[in-house]
Amino acid sequence: MIHSVELRRREAETEASLPADLPPLLRRLYLQRGVKEALELERGAKHLLPWQTLGGIEAAVTLLHQMLLAGKRIVVVGDFDADGATSTALTVLALRSLGGNVDYLVPNRFEDGYGLSPEVVEQAKARGAEMILTVDNGISSHAGVDTAHQHGIPVLVTDHHLPGETLPAAEAIVNPNLNDSEFPSRSLAGVGVAFYLMLALRAHLRQQNWFSESRAEPNLAELLDLVALGTVADVVPLDANNRILVWQGLSRIRAGKCRAGIRALLEIANRDARQLAASDLGFAVGPRLNAAGRLDDMSVGVALLLTEDISQARMLANELDALNQTRKEIEQGMKSEALALCDELERQHTDLPLGLAFYHPEWHQGVVGILASRLKERFHRPVIAFAPAGDGTLKGSGRSIAGLHLRDALERLDTLFPGLMIKFGGHAMAAGLSLETAKYEEFRARFAALIDEWLDGEALQGVIWSDGELHAQEFTLHTAEMLREAGPWGQAFPEPVFDGKFKLLQQRLVGERHLKVMVEPLGGGPLLDGIAFNVDTTLWPDSSVRQVQLAYKLDINEYRGNRSVQLIIDHLWPL
Repeated sequence: MIHSVELRRREAETEASLPADLPPLLRRLYLQRGVKEALELERGAKHLLPWQTLGGIEAAVTLLHQMLLAGKRIVVVGDFDADGATSTALTVLALRSLGGNVDYLVPNRFEDGYGLSPEVVEQAKARGAEMILTVDNGISSHAGVDTAHQHGIPVLVTDHHLPGETLPAAEAIVNPNLNDSEFPSRSLAGVGVAFYLMLALRAHLRQQNWFSESRAEPNLAELLDLVALGTVADVVPLDANNRILVWQGLSRIRAGKCRAGIRALLEIANRDARQLAASDLGFAVGPRLNAAGRLDDMSVGVALLLTEDISQARMLANELDALNQTRKEIEQGMKSEALALCDELERQHTDLPLGLAFYHPEWHQGVVGILASRLKERFHRPVIAFAPAGDGTLKGSGRSIAGLHLRDALERLDTLFPGLMIKFGGHAMAAGLSLETAKYEEFRARFAALIDEWLDGEALQGVIWSDGELHAQEFTLHTAEMLREAGPWGQAFPEPVFDGKFKLLQQRLVGERHLKVMVEPLGGGPLLDGIAFNVDTTLWPDSSVRQVQLAYKLDINEYRGNRSVQLIIDHLWPL
């Protein structure tokens, strides 16, 4: 918790036609998130955007139909994160249920790199691929597609990442972010694109009288748990369409109708599926799944999502949980080393540069993205962390702050200093790159100078956006339950945060890094328990502080069958 954080309150839309029977608190929250029409609050599957407007989908469906008819072997090539794993599992399950001859391949982060590379195409060919279908990657895989064509293998690319100036020469490309796309949502995750393609394929096959007594038409809604997990874990904006996808998936998980692998991950994370919120997918399930791709091989994660055997799922979930624990330990060590580098920087220059780059020869390339994210939160400035790739080059992962488009910054560096980087890619808030180890110091200096030029000091001010105060009578289980059910909350549709002034009655450290408090609203009200997770205890107020201002979320604490209101504290200011 950094004390140079400013509290600001969200502005509300003034013109809107929301349902008249909405509780006043929800009305205020939705208006503050820019919701203007009742339709934006619909969560039924029938309100999903139609697949027909997704560009390239007809060519993709025609190609898949030809492969199914001929019994050709389709190899699905995924990505090594949670979105890639859920996309891969969903596509394999759907195609098999439609009668497809399907295998899958997930590139290894350390050996193959990202996307459909020529090496990955060779692996797919060795597995008998007669068609390659990419999920959550492929939009920049020009060389991989060309290699596939040299072997006579057609390629269908499904992706959601931003395209470059030219597109690979694939037989079909489905991506809502293509320049000429008419699909109303550009925020689909890779798993969302894959789901839409499977919906379109099923509709096409239905018209072709594909289904019969011997080949039943599958219920693709059974895959929405995977869509919800991949969408939340990939932190894509939860626009109205994504909220429907996530809500439908959450509802299935809550009802016990989910994949054995998701059930096993929830068990090991000690989360009650019946009370599941989108944030549980983001903070408890997603990281465990991601750990496979970060430290080992994501095919473990895909196997977990594919299995229908709960015993095998629990075994694989234990494996992922152990990997995630290792990841946390590696990350903690890397963070300590990075903070020591920061101390050294501060000794050399009174102020830290506005753009930070870090490198340590013993860092793990699978964890640098998380490290960059943690350091960005701590110092509230763009951060790129590098680890050795083992071949004389470094792999870097960067995270940015509002006001700085990280990929654009790297593109500018590439224009100004050609050859400084080997390659780069990404989007506004996150990017990846590689460079020669010998060029790291030059990169660090150039990056810092560019960011100093592009950002002003005001952008480095941390901001917590609040939805205002709660009245004393609103600190109830009813309010907390109403807020939980009013989501799903997530990226670009943030979970409500409130602020208020309180008497600080008690405070104690639990589990080394979490602080529990008991507070009472200054104007009177109920005694409330609060908890702040992973705090920097050196910045926490001493025992002489009696009054505080809090930014907090209203939550429900469940312990031994008892339920009580709890504040999840995002920030504290002594008064």
